[in-house]
Amino acid sequence: MTTASPRGTHAAPGTARQADPFPVKGMDAVVFAVGNAKQAAHYYSAGFGMKLVAYSGPENGSRETASYVLESGSARFVFTSVIKPATEWGRFLADHVAEHGDGVIDLAIEVPDARAAYAYALEHGARGIEEPHEVKDEHGTVVLASIATYGKTRHTLVDRSGYDGPYLPGFVAARPIVEPPAKRTFQAIDHCVGNVELGKMDEWCAFYNRVMSFTNMKEFVGDDIATEYSALMSKVVADGTKKVKFPINEPAIAKKKSQIDEYLEFYGGPGVQHMALATNDIVATVKTMRAAGIEFLDVPDSYYDTLGEWAGETRVPVEILREQKILVDRDEDGYLLQIFTKPVQDRPTVFFEMIERHGSMGFGKGNFKALFEAIEREQEKRGNL
Repeated sequence: MTTASPRGTHAAPGTARQADPFPVKGMDAVVFAVGNAKQAAHYYSAGFGMKLVAYSGPENGSRETASYVLESGSARFVFTSVIKPATEWGRFLADHVAEHGDGVIDLAIEVPDARAAYAYALEHGARGIEEPHEVKDEHGTVVLASIATYGKTRHTLVDRSGYDGPYLPGFVAARPIVEPPAKRTFQAIDHCVGNVELGKMDEWCAFYNRVMSFTNMKEFVGDDIATEYSALMSKVVADGTKKVKFPINEPAIAKKKSQIDEYLEFYGGPGVQHMALATNDIVATVKTMRAAGIEFLDVPDSYYDTLGEWAGETRVPVEILREQKILVDRDEDGYLLQIFTKPVQDRPTVFFEMIERHGSMGFGKGNFKALFEAIEREQEKRGNL
């Protein structure tokens, strides 16, 4: 169906993979269930500058579903929609879209050994969805296995070390829908954020600690992540090499609904809230995406009036940051530049972050107040604050 797997622990850089009981190579794919995969593929091709590389549908034997695989650098998105549900998988996809709207069903992780990863996960309390199995075609063999995480999200553990096809067996190479820009807009998935119910954040962080041997990387609670009206709490888990990072958010008690409350209400439960996409030139990325019709959250000019006093100098002049509404954060390791899209579908659920890192491995703590106030302004327009 798709791809995924885990990793963990902290070890010396050269020995992390050998010492890690749950080694991972990185994110394999973010898999979406959508109402119309063809239109989604066009949207992400045109708006995000991604390149269509593979397809599966009725023309090559998939009578139940159509799937489009798009890439930008190492980042891979898969959009799947149901043509006519005939199996449990097809009914799951159809029901998922009906209940949740377009959303992420699988954070697939590439692993060196899917069988070993699956066995470790189950031994440590994971619920298996698909046992390890091989899928083959003329390009070789892929080993897949899946485990459950929060909500109806899964992690497919993917071992593609014996495969050189465009994506997975059952997929054929495809021509781009639109020609991607000469300079790609982003090159990797930086992190994927999950929203869970009140009181469940620690439970799911413990799940990743135990099942995948991930370690806790960051924690944001209390005033770290609150405004006058809304609040949330967040912890970040990551594998030993920090190639795979999963912030987990839960709502906190406040005067009004937080963005997490809004997401849980409109998504119909826990799920993936946003993906952060790594870019080497956030200014060029934002300009390209704006020109293609992608909308970003607005930030008041007052944010930039004192920016230099606490964020220091960055490679991008403050005037350009102000013009493009790009946020800055700095910590002991360096700084980062970031910006957030508005929700990319009618439900106020899934959105994206563009991030450019210069040493900092943080998540924009200094921007939380400005960001959440921007989100609150959008919530108020929707009548959901």
